[in-house]
Amino acid sequence: MKSAIYGRIVSPNHVFKPGDTNSFCKGPYFNLYVPMAVLATGPGNGGALLEKPVVEKVYPGRESEFDLKKSRKTAPPYRVILHNDNFNKREYVVQVLMKVIPGMTLDNAFNIMQEAHYNGLSVVIICAQADAEDHCMQLRGNGLLSSIEPASGGC
Repeated sequence: MKSAIYGRIVSPNHVFKPGDTNSFCKGPYFNLYVPMAVLATGPGNGGALLEKPVVEKVYPGRESEFDLKKSRKTAPPYRVILHNDNFNKREYVVQVLMKVIPGMTLDNAFNIMQEAHYNGLSVVIICAQADAEDHCMQLRGNGLLSSIEPASGGC
């Protein structure tokens, strides 16, 4: 069983004598309490063990993990482009887009297919280079014409 108690900080040379008052230390730290963990040894054993207080180390000038993640440079985004072809039916293109691209809805897949059909090409998704290459290869593996290119100016 673990519970927290508060113990007073006293000088390591302090000797407790019968009749000591509640204030063990004099000076600016006379009422300072430090939380300590207590482990009970079990019922009937009548004792408890005190563990050392846990102190977090603070390193001045070191950035937090959040700041480190924020300062990392991300890879430039890439566009996955679907090209029009005269071989695949429109319904099949929509099905492949929904299967290959995570989170692709029927409406989005239909609009992408329509844009590629009328304009010759359409942007399917903008993502990291590794993901873009993977999506492009999956589209090609299903018989669609696709390519990737760097997305200039971000998303």
